[in-house]
Amino acid sequence: MLSTDLLAFYRQVSQQPLTVVDVETTGHRAIACRVIEVSVLQATLTDGILHQQTHLVNPQVPVPTMITRFTGIDQAMVDQAPLAEAVWQQYLPLLNVGVLTAHNLAFDYAFLRAEFDQLGMVFARSSMEQLCTVILARLMLPDLPSRSLPDLVKHFQFPVSHSHRAEADTIACWLLAKRLLTEVQNEPDDALLERFAKQWLPLGDAAAILGCSGKQARSRLEKAGVCPRFVGRHKTPMYQRGSVEHAFLEQAEPTQLSCL
Repeated sequence: MLSTDLLAFYRQVSQQPLTVVDVETTGHRAIACRVIEVSVLQATLTDGILHQQTHLVNPQVPVPTMITRFTGIDQAMVDQAPLAEAVWQQYLPLLNVGVLTAHNLAFDYAFLRAEFDQLGMVFARSSMEQLCTVILARLMLPDLPSRSLPDLVKHFQFPVSHSHRAEADTIACWLLAKRLLTEVQNEPDDALLERFAKQWLPLGDAAAILGCSGKQARSRLEKAGVCPRFVGRHKTPMYQRGSVEHAFLEQAEPTQLSCL
């Protein structure tokens, strides 16, 4: 999406109820691992938190030691928890309303889909009903060195004490969404678009804006004089959104421009 489209999307999202979710799991891969804790928080910018509930889940599989060290959730805790079927039947109605929101939503959404699939239950939300606060933070806070949830909690001094437990992380995610979406509501268009323009994008995202392959995007950006910065030990090229969008508008056909 171009910045103007993103602004319209986030302005619309800011007017809707949010259903914030966080899951703790036995590992990183939804296809092979299970959820051991879930929390859902429902809120609006106007009314604040309306409802929250949290459950441990008995996955009927071992909880790895490294997960216990990371979350504090051990085998004895989940062995006494309700089985997955009982938990997810209770949570499905909550997850099907509002804008589904999480910090790194792709992770939580994949696990939700996998859990419901195992039970033969249908769960799917369209992209227009989803809000990832990592993506929003990258757009709104381009100058921060990290957009991890614990680091953002420290940056904004949110009153949340324990990271890596579903209830606390859901509250932290809500506070972040509230903070950033309130700014989206209240700041002038020009100020927001100026902030958006500073976002650093990987080549794949730049290519999506330009509507071409990564190789073609690199060539087009070089010809337009757009220089990347290289980050990390792998020297990943990153491009500023404003420069990428300028290159797109410069090279777009008149018919494309008329549709913007």
